Amino acid sequence: MPDPSTYRPAPGTLPDQPGVYKFRDEHGRVVYVGKAKSLRSRLSSYFQDITALHPRTRQMVTTAAHVEWTTVTTEVEALQLEYSWIKEFDPRFNVRYRDDKSYPSLAVTLYEEYPRLQVMRGPKRKGVRYFGPYAHAWAIRETLDLLLRVFPARTCSAGVFKRAGQIGRPCLLGYIGKCSAPCVGRVSAQEHREIVEDFCDFMAGKTDQLLRRLDKQMAAAAAELEFEKAARIRDDMGALTRAMEKQAVVFGDGTDADVVAFSQDELEAAVQVFHVRGGRVRGQRGWVVDKVPIDGIEVTTGELVEQFATQIYGGEYAEDVPREVLVPALPDDAEALETWLGERRGARVSLRVPQRGDKRSLMETVARNAGQSLAQHKLRRASDLTARSLALSELQGALSLDDAPLRIECFDVSHVQGTDVVASLVVFEDGLARKSEYRRFALRNVDGGDDTAWMHEVVHRRFARYLAERPAPGDDVGDPIDPINPATGRPRKFAYPPNLLVVDGGAPQVAAAARALAGLGITDIALAGLAKRLEEVWLTGADEPVILPRTSEGLYLLQRVRDEAHRFAITYHRQRRSKSMLASVLDGVPGLGETRRRALLARFGSLKRLRAASVDDLVAVPGIGRQTAESLVSALHADDAMPEPAVDPTTGEIIEDNRPVESANRGQR
Repeated sequence: MPDPSTYRPAPGTLPDQPGVYKFRDEHGRVVYVGKAKSLRSRLSSYFQDITALHPRTRQMVTTAAHVEWTTVTTEVEALQLEYSWIKEFDPRFNVRYRDDKSYPSLAVTLYEEYPRLQVMRGPKRKGVRYFGPYAHAWAIRETLDLLLRVFPARTCSAGVFKRAGQIGRPCLLGYIGKCSAPCVGRVSAQEHREIVEDFCDFMAGKTDQLLRRLDKQMAAAAAELEFEKAARIRDDMGALTRAMEKQAVVFGDGTDADVVAFSQDELEAAVQVFHVRGGRVRGQRGWVVDKVPIDGIEVTTGELVEQFATQIYGGEYAEDVPREVLVPALPDDAEALETWLGERRGARVSLRVPQRGDKRSLMETVARNAGQSLAQHKLRRASDLTARSLALSELQGALSLDDAPLRIECFDVSHVQGTDVVASLVVFEDGLARKSEYRRFALRNVDGGDDTAWMHEVVHRRFARYLAERPAPGDDVGDPIDPINPATGRPRKFAYPPNLLVVDGGAPQVAAAARALAGLGITDIALAGLAKRLEEVWLTGADEPVILPRTSEGLYLLQRVRDEAHRFAITYHRQRRSKSMLASVLDGVPGLGETRRRALLARFGSLKRLRAASVDDLVAVPGIGRQTAESLVSALHADDAMPEPAVDPTTGEIIEDNRPVESANRGQR
């Protein structure tokens, strides 16, 4: 464990200026990023008596092995640089806003020729307009069900839409009037887009104008004695009114604001946000974050507000910064934060604490929601955190490790009879999957093609890269490895070693991995293998496996790591096998050169999709003529018209097979 005094900056070297600083561990990995009005004052606080530091701060400074800083001219620049570094390095000791649940949004895919209305979760995509998030997916579907009679836009998937166009019949929604059926040409693409744009205007709060327009249309229809049309418009207005009633009006002046509140204890804080647009609550979202002490003291509510604003409005909500952000307390550099938010929005943003009236009442409601969220999270987290800590502790004891395996890497190999051999590498940190560091390998030229040779190859490749990317012995610790490769501009893939390396298999696979490590001169990484048959744990050079109890949390963690590696490997293997099968089929079709085969691979991607394609679909691929397309369809469906072989009903053996030899052999395989 590094001693902070060993990397403390020399007296007089710390500037008394605003800036941003990074703490790195012994491998050069950034573990914490912070900003300060005075770098001298802030950084000096980390190097006081270690016993006086907050436990979380103490853990950070003892994990780090080096500190570096960059000076800036203003606090706004410091805020911008801190945000960009947190996004780039993802430091483990910085506050991370993780959702206490997954919130759905109502999404409109404006990038498509015929935009689709759908429920969508996860990160935002370009060309998609979002409304929400909502507390429940059923709330979106209920709202959609009311509005589709007024705005009959497409809600079906791409497959359903294409199939309806091919058969010339719309789906049920098209028959009952809840879809304008652009799939069969009832409306043009432009007319359908106008319907979608009216829907977006209504969801964005432009309701009065739409209701007035419908009222005029109803009056005109009644004057023309078209009473059925007038009645239908009246029902549409009623549906719009009911949809509006579901969104509570909280401000009568059409306020656009985000109302933010916190509920916190010594270690964690729950954040709740109500998104108010046009005076109505349009969505709600929540997070739970760890509180990372600054200057060795507790994080204040104002500092939580700053961390929330920079991470949320700097990330997925960058396009949704409102005119006003209502918070329970202002940070010390509130003016700089307002300026930064204004730059993100492109207009002035007000950051303030409501004191009275409706806004204060709504703030209290949001705070109550935050309190309930924290209570629910603590009930869930108690068991999860305890189980993960127990699992790491059990593995440390059972495998005789010096420290708890905070970083576990696992390898698995996937193939079919030695073809399309691939391998996967998954990473777990603190008992949780870190998917951004997963890696996959394609193995081609390996002598002695068996599982042990392939395992040796992939372990050797991974740790050869690790040796190439880590600082060489004797390098100045003050100049650690840059996580960004200057040659490629991308993050380095293999710069950090695991505490425990796990391979999927028994003693032979463990021995192969051990030979790979020994050949590279690596002796400080623990190695274990998990055999599937009896879930035995094999160690290097051991004659007998380690048997963990079936109820062991440590065994459960190893199983999850192994199963995740297997899932990741077999997914990659299936992708490669599908492409190789497609390539082999294309090789036998006359008239298909390398360029045309690449075009077909890029267009369809798999043999299943290519078999389902029609001649017209194939002709649409650049370079494919009708004659070539017909030859390809004939080759793909050559087996369809062949008679099935006669089979003995008692033994199941083939007693007569009239198929060609090549086809019969392929079927038996």
